[in-house]
Amino acid sequence: MAKQNDIKYLSTARVDNRPKKYCRFKKLGIKYVDYKDAEFLKKFLNEQGKMLPRRITGNSLKFQRKVATAVKKARQMALLPYVTDLMK
Repeated sequence: MAKQNDIKYLSTARVDNRPKKYCRFKKLGIKYVDYKDAEFLKKFLNEQGKMLPRRITGNSLKFQRKVATAVKKARQMALLPYVTDLMK
């Protein structure tokens, strides 16, 4: 029988210490999401132009909805593309 101190593991147990996600709008005190600021809205889009979900961006539900509305308006005004290959 192997004793407790004789057991060897190939790798140590990994513990992720990710930084806590936060809503950047609440932290910075932003109350209005401007659809005309395309560079700011690009932070919430991936390379294909799709919107990133809340679990990735860390936005609260209230501001994720405002971002979605602003992105849709910016796309309609041709400030942001609907679809693209490499946006960033």
